Amino acid sequence: MKIYIVYDSEAGHTEQLARSIAKGAQSVEGTEVFINHVSKANVKDLADMDAIIWGCPGHFGTISSGLKEWIDKLGYLWANGTLVDKIGAVFCTTATIHGGIEATLLNLVTPMLHQGMMVVGLPANIPENALYGSYYGVGVTSPVEDTRDDLIQSLFTKGLGLGEALGKRVANTANTIAAGKKLLSNL
Repeated sequence: MKIYIVYDSEAGHTEQLARSIAKGAQSVEGTEVFINHVSKANVKDLADMDAIIWGCPGHFGTISSGLKEWIDKLGYLWANGTLVDKIGAVFCTTATIHGGIEATLLNLVTPMLHQGMMVVGLPANIPENALYGSYYGVGVTSPVEDTRDDLIQSLFTKGLGLGEALGKRVANTANTIAAGKKLLSNL
């Protein structure tokens, strides 16, 4: 099972979240994770992946310009149906508790739906998700540099845990889909 995680990060918080997602995915046996900053990620690599997870800092409730520029390169893959039926998931960070997390996550999901991908979020049966998270992916409030706010630090730590949960859920879902495809091909 191959999972590609692509992220844009400015202060390092989104990269930390991407790495927590990778950690969760790698906890599922047989999962190989590739992780790249958007400046190094190659859209052509997506064809060989079973699942794709992308994320960025939220900028006024929408996708960062770096990730948006990268997503805009997916037109050729869309025209050829290359990403149809691949598993997808999204994540983001914001500097404030109500800084547009859900709006950013929904904006990140939209290109996946256009590609024909199957989007995986986090359900409410994960207690931390029901209390703090989002069902659209993982959105995390990040500590602002040079401040020590215990609430924000706590929320960020909980968010990294949700990142691991998302990575594991994506890997398990991709494995289930692959097993189903294999079963159908043997009938």
